[in-house]
Amino acid sequence: MQKPKSKFDQKWKLFRGQSVQWWSLIAEHDLKKVDKAEDKLDKFMTILQVKYGYTRLQARDEINKRWVAYSRAKTIADAQTN
Repeated sequence: MQKPKSKFDQKWKLFRGQSVQWWSLIAEHDLKKVDKAEDKLDKFMTILQVKYGYTRLQARDEINKRWVAYSRAKTIADAQTN
């Protein structure tokens, strides 16, 4: 039985597009590894740990912080265009 996708997995394509802007040490080959991973969040956190020396908790916090900021900015931009 396959487990349901996490919200991160569901939003991965959007997140992927922002990742190289948010983290300059992340390269395309890193993102391709995440593309292939079954658990994209786990793989992405591991890459942040390796590239930036984050702990697991720091990696998760950074991901959450950047996603919240992106979502808020997008919501504001969408509201201004309507």
